[in-house]
Amino acid sequence: MSMAQPVCLWPVGAELGEGPLWHAASDAVYFVDIRGRQIHRCAADGARRQSWSAPGRPGFIVPAADGRGGFIVGLDDGLHRFNPESGAFSLLRPVEADQPGNRFNDGFVAADGSLWFGSMDVGEAAPTGSLYRLHPGGVLTTVDSGYIITNGPAMSPDGTTLYHTDTLGKQIYAFDLLPDGTATRKRPFIASAAPGHPDGMAVDADGNIWVAMFRGERIDRYNPAGELSGTIAFPVSNITKLAFGGPDLRTVFVTTAWKGLSDAERAREPLAGALFTFRTDTPGLPQHTFSLQDIA
Repeated sequence: MSMAQPVCLWPVGAELGEGPLWHAASDAVYFVDIRGRQIHRCAADGARRQSWSAPGRPGFIVPAADGRGGFIVGLDDGLHRFNPESGAFSLLRPVEADQPGNRFNDGFVAADGSLWFGSMDVGEAAPTGSLYRLHPGGVLTTVDSGYIITNGPAMSPDGTTLYHTDTLGKQIYAFDLLPDGTATRKRPFIASAAPGHPDGMAVDADGNIWVAMFRGERIDRYNPAGELSGTIAFPVSNITKLAFGGPDLRTVFVTTAWKGLSDAERAREPLAGALFTFRTDTPGLPQHTFSLQDIA
């Protein structure tokens, strides 16, 4: 694996940094701090930094195809539109309103315009989390359930395989995807080795699966057969997710967290919660958008 070592792009100090997103239209990377209830944005070189307070815990942020540069954010009570120009949030669709002990944790938009996202138990103890797909056209489907902490989800370049993570179970599952987006044939794909727990992930243009390891101080890369093909070490314990970006999609942006660290550990890891970056020889996949007209 030919690449530079990770460097700190922004020592933002996120308690639970998550969900990096490369937004080519604004030449910027967005990410969230779930526990800090913040959305952050900066340029690829770390300049043009800006932060917004969210009215809840933002689990993920994805771009909306509304012609106005808006985003969809998963907050405690459902899916919200976020306008970075005004900083305003507006509820688009309630989800899991009957489960106040849950929150959203990770999401992405597939090439067909569908939004995939997961929920989890805030207390990280009960298997109340589910994986959802919001279809183009607005139909919401529960794809799988019974998770304490959902993570991932990600998809192969040809759109035929879905990957989804059971973080506490230290297991990444694969599903076959039918042409209509139905997920079938759930099966164990990667059983992550200690130390650490698999968190967010991303797939590159060659189909490799890159997995952030919470409490593992690293990102692991697996080939499409599920074999470990490389590891990238970090100077902090909690690696949460990565995204490919920049003009050539070869710049990787990585979120981290100081959640769960003791005072002594935080003193040893002054960059815990920072946004990191590194370059890689394999490009990622382009970011897709979700149509707001399909969400109501």
